[in-house]
Amino acid sequence: MNGELRYVYAVTEPLEESLPDGVRGVSGSAPYTVHHAGLTAVVSRVPEAEFAEQPLRAHLEDLAWLEETARAHQAVVDAVTARTCPLPLRLATVYRDEDGVRRALEEGREEFSAALGRLAGRVEWGVKVYAQRAPEPAAAAAPATSGREFLRRRRQQVTSRQNALEAAEELGRTLHAALAGQAEDVREYPAQNPQLSGVPGQNLLNAAYLLPRERSEEFVESVERLGGHDSTVRVELTGPWAPYSFAAPQQEARP
Repeated sequence: MNGELRYVYAVTEPLEESLPDGVRGVSGSAPYTVHHAGLTAVVSRVPEAEFAEQPLRAHLEDLAWLEETARAHQAVVDAVTARTCPLPLRLATVYRDEDGVRRALEEGREEFSAALGRLAGRVEWGVKVYAQRAPEPAAAAAPATSGREFLRRRRQQVTSRQNALEAAEELGRTLHAALAGQAEDVREYPAQNPQLSGVPGQNLLNAAYLLPRERSEEFVESVERLGGHDSTVRVELTGPWAPYSFAAPQQEARP
């Protein structure tokens, strides 16, 4: 397997501007465009020895490979997002050659066009809310003078943590309701497990919001205004991204 395959990052309407110079995608390859049926696919050449079905299946079990590939994939999608609103494809969408890419565009033309029309001019923002442990008062750090004092402090600590969690949950609900009111569409995801994500704190809100690009500033201001500054609550805002969460299922075309 010494040949090359075509890795597809996204589908867009015809671009008015070329892709930025210096962008490198998966395997260090330069992205380019393939046009068909009034659509444009952003692709690059990748080695068959790495992306053919059998080696790809093994690579998908390699976390380091996945991280590197996802980072390169995202870099290309980000570059396209600076030019237009793309319909990003799933990681490792690969075709034999450019004819295979054109066939995919032809077969998915109606679905791609409908999704691009629905998402035109939109971006995705992500918001997560975490409850964090409140700092213990200095008095609590001092040694207990008796068993009764120890138990009293323990009850206070439990009550304090519960109050902090309830306050964080309330903030998450209030923030989500306000942001959902500004968004055209919303996706809520399961809370992240801190042991798996490596992110400290209890994840209470994990959501994506679809907005017109020109309303992004208003959205960010709302997050900053409503997010609060309580040391026991952390609000994480990411974006703007291409609308991964809102792409139509049909966009995940297979070779």
